[in-house]
Amino acid sequence: FPRSGTGYVKTRSAAAALISLSGDSLLAKYRAFFQFYAVPNGKETLITRSALRSLLTDLNQVMSLQCCYTTDFVGVPNAAIVEEKFLSWLRSEPAVLLWLPTCYRLSATEMVSHQARCK
Repeated sequence: FPRSGTGYVKTRSAAAALISLSGDSLLAKYRAFFQFYAVPNGKETLITRSALRSLLTDLNQVMSLQCCYTTDFVGVPNAAIVEEKFLSWLRSEPAVLLWLPTCYRLSATEMVSHQARCK
């Protein structure tokens, strides 16, 4: 998991792994990602292109995905976005993170029981 090969894992990277594997709702996971990776900018907190790169790289380590993050910030001034736009982007289920809501939906259905019987 450590990118540097030092044997150490950054706290943020470990948090991303734990958040993504938690049983919490998708919105709660997305908010937690924002909180861990965003940076204060005056009165607002923003997630930068660099922070998004770090988040996706960390999540890439969790699921061994190949990801492309540069197109998601096309047309964004200052290459940073506020939490509302970040959550909106995540809710649109970008291909790079499609596994996250899929895993959530699978885990949410584990407790579903039906009164039907199979023969």
